[in-house]
Amino acid sequence: MKKIGIIGGLGPEATVDYYKELIDAFKTGDGDLNYPEIIIYSVNMSFFIGLMREERYEEATDYLAEKIDKLERAGADFAALSANTPHQLFDALRERSGIPLLSIVEATRDEVERIGSKRPGLFGTGLTMKATFYADVFHRRNLDVVLPDENDREFIDNKLFSEIELGIFKDETRQQLEAIIEKMVRERGIDSIILGCTELPLILEEERYAGVPVLNTTKIHVAAIAKQCRDNR
Repeated sequence: MKKIGIIGGLGPEATVDYYKELIDAFKTGDGDLNYPEIIIYSVNMSFFIGLMREERYEEATDYLAEKIDKLERAGADFAALSANTPHQLFDALRERSGIPLLSIVEATRDEVERIGSKRPGLFGTGLTMKATFYADVFHRRNLDVVLPDENDREFIDNKLFSEIELGIFKDETRQQLEAIIEKMVRERGIDSIILGCTELPLILEEERYAGVPVLNTTKIHVAAIAKQCRDNR
């Protein structure tokens, strides 16, 4: 199997989830302990998010590119970013990387196509919902991405950074997130919801809300990583 490299820490709660999901992806149920080698570089989330909020994208790209280089030097055969927000820089990082990078956005787009969704909604950090990297990747396959309204985007971003990223999961926050999905189904006609922050599946754990399927970007990305790990080419 190929050695997996993970850029983690964006945030730490999701990095733990990635590790657990990757191990689960290789469990056979017969006691086989043949798990993949995984190298995780957990970065400083506050520093990186600060660069992104200040739109210092070149410095943010340099910061992550250096860490990917370290994963390569540590023996990783390919790498993945265990968060959606840094995928705003993905094209530049892929161009600079000496090892293949697996995109969470491309993997999610492929899953959207697989299930036949035509009008997915997108939850994420304020940075993710403000940027166009999801829309850009989806538009290449003639797919639209629908965002919550401005007030709901502010609510989601606030709860991500004040609660969910810190491992705080409140029932009232979950209920409000569910209400936003219901509103988007009713008013915007979405037919699926992308949890475009890898912390969101930690609070929105059901497979469907308001009758539409949930696209858990962590599980989708992990499946792509596991497939790449097993690929002998």
